[in-house]
Amino acid sequence: MNRRYSPEMRERALRTLAESRPDHPTTMSAIRHVAGMLGMSPETLRLWERRYEVDAGVKPGVTTEAAAEIKQLQKKVSGLRKANEILRAASIFFAKELDHPSTR
Repeated sequence: MNRRYSPEMRERALRTLAESRPDHPTTMSAIRHVAGMLGMSPETLRLWERRYEVDAGVKPGVTTEAAAEIKQLQKKVSGLRKANEILRAASIFFAKELDHPSTR
């Protein structure tokens, strides 16, 4: 079941997780506890925590901002490659036309 949670819900869940972490022996037990309280999947909360840690620079990884920029640049590169293919095909076509002028 896919659910979309609001940014406020995400912040609340992460804040609650940070507050309850000292009461649990492991991070995963704290995640399970908080996820159960809030009625969400522990995996969702674990991924949110991981993303938060990467974005904060606590753990290594690609930040959300960097990932969005990479995606945008990949899309731009794809468009430029298509444009290059079109221009290459057009230049070949016109080069052939110049080599063999039609008699009209």
